[in-house]
Parts: sequence; structure tokens; C-alpha cells
Amino acid sequence: MNLLGVREPGHYGLENLQTVEESCRQKCAELGLSCICFQANGEGELIDFIHRGLTDFQGIVINPGAYTHYSYAIRDALAAVKLPAVEVHISNVHQREEFRHRSVTAPVCVGQICGLGTQGYLLAIEALAGRV
Repeated sequence: MNLLGVREPGHYGLENLQTVEESCRQKCAELGLSCICFQANGEGELIDFIHRGLTDFQGIVINPGAYTHYSYAIRDALAAVKLPAVEVHISNVHQREEFRHRSVTAPVCVGQICGLGTQGYLLAIEALAGRV
């Protein structure tokens, strides 16, 4: 995500991470929610942040990136915090390589949004707003 707007713009578009985060903050403000955006490339950092959900969050919007397909540790962290979570992917992972078709994290999420570009994050926030 830190390379959003630079890495494979044909799949992920030209928006950068800062723009997406600002859109998410704005959507949350419209819905009367607070928003904490967090990006890390390391699995452990992501797990530590998810664990903060035990005390600090009411819901999670997550794009696990490649971890989607093999990180049982992130899957277990999401399950452990027992919060509604929505998995988001900017590209349609089901139209891409076969290895991207399976998510180990989606089964512990209330939903998955993919292929709608960065609008998927805003839709995920709206979905969570109805659950928290």
C-alpha cells in the first residue's frame, strides 16, 4: 500500500495512500466515526495493530495484500479480536492469477469487497457503520 499510485497502476490505479487515507477519514467523519489509518509492510506490525482492537476499535477495514493468501497469523489476529472486519482489495483478485483467488482472512471477516478500486474502502466503512 505504501507504493499505491506507483506500483502496477493498471491494477491499483493512480491514487496514493495519503489520498485514500484522507478519503477514509472524511467518510468516517460524515458518519460520526473516528478513523485510524495504519500501513505496515511487516506481518508482525499488522498483527500488533489488529490486537489493539481488543481495546481501541469497534471495527476493522483491512487490505492484507499478499498476506490475504497465506497469513494464518493475521487471520488468527482478526478472529481473536472478535470485531466486525471487512477485507478490501482494490483490484478484482478473482480476475487475476489463480493464487490470488483464495483468501485465508475472508472467513473471519463479515465481508469482502474487491475490484471497485479505492471506493471499496469507503463502502467498507459504510458497511461497518451499520454494525458498530
